[in-house]
Amino acid sequence: MAGKYPLFAVTLERWYERHKRDLPWRGTDNPYRIWVSEIILQQTRVAQGYDYYRRFIEEFPDVASLAAAPEERVLRAWQGLGYYSRARNMHAAARRVVDVYGGTFPTDYADVRSLKGIGDYTAAAICSIAYGQPFAVLDGNVFRVLSRYFLVDLPIDTGAGKKYFKSLADELLDRARPGLYNQAIMDFGALQCVPKSPACEDCPLADGCLGLSRGRVEELPRKARSLAVTDRYLVYFFVVRGSGVFLHRRGTDDIWAGLYEPYLQEFASRPGTDEILQVVRNVFGPHVQGVRLLREGQKHLLTHRRLWIDSYRIDVDSDFRLPGFEEIQIKGIGKYPMPKPIVELFQRMAGGELIPRP
Repeated sequence: MAGKYPLFAVTLERWYERHKRDLPWRGTDNPYRIWVSEIILQQTRVAQGYDYYRRFIEEFPDVASLAAAPEERVLRAWQGLGYYSRARNMHAAARRVVDVYGGTFPTDYADVRSLKGIGDYTAAAICSIAYGQPFAVLDGNVFRVLSRYFLVDLPIDTGAGKKYFKSLADELLDRARPGLYNQAIMDFGALQCVPKSPACEDCPLADGCLGLSRGRVEELPRKARSLAVTDRYLVYFFVVRGSGVFLHRRGTDDIWAGLYEPYLQEFASRPGTDEILQVVRNVFGPHVQGVRLLREGQKHLLTHRRLWIDSYRIDVDSDFRLPGFEEIQIKGIGKYPMPKPIVELFQRMAGGELIPRP
């Protein structure tokens, strides 16, 4: 049975049957694979997530294999996707599924929702698509479609806005085919009702869209506040001794937790040459045999941080030691999980594809 607005659901589902994308996680009711796809696609474009999904499933084909893997291997498989906390949360959740549910993915919504890293949206996606349970998804695509079609002016990042949209999404849900409906509205938002310059003239919902009739499509959905972005200035020193390079694993209280990186100095503002040379003298001293700039002003964007990265190669003599760091053979660093900017810098240092894609 369709929801309060059956024509809305039917129109979306018909559109989806004609336009749905052929993706490897479609056409399955395997909750593990649906879960993996949903986590990968959060903040990740489908074009990028497609290959990562295939590789991840090939390496960890079920929840038991993911639970049994060491964390470094999981992070290595995730390398390049960013948001590494999601990979760590998946790993922890997989271990809970094995420890608490005997390796069988739970079917109860509350149990699914209790797994680490799974919120309302992901739990609804898993339960509706895998089990046919009547839970409506609410993500960025759905917010956009609903706010435009029904001309909802409430900001989507407020408590009142989220409560209203959740109630509306529940009313619209096709309870007879919740998985189909949820996939239809998400794809519709991703392909048809896009953020900028949507093709409203070819939209099957155009006749009933209040946002279109009032000329407000481009301004919806609304947010009450914008995310403040802070700048950070990082300088990496790739300390090389013969065929080895010094790396250490980052802690858990900052960006890129648990990933490997070279020696880092962070500055309050963009450092000058004198400041760089002072670090070289203080840290590496008489052991330095050569200094070479690898890259200057490398920009890397995170959710609410803008990183400015300078990097240098420091060649040192055989007597040099760096406490807290592990000397790793350059030819073997491909097995260590590292942030994407560090991978790019290693490749630049080596003058080629030193580190293969995961």
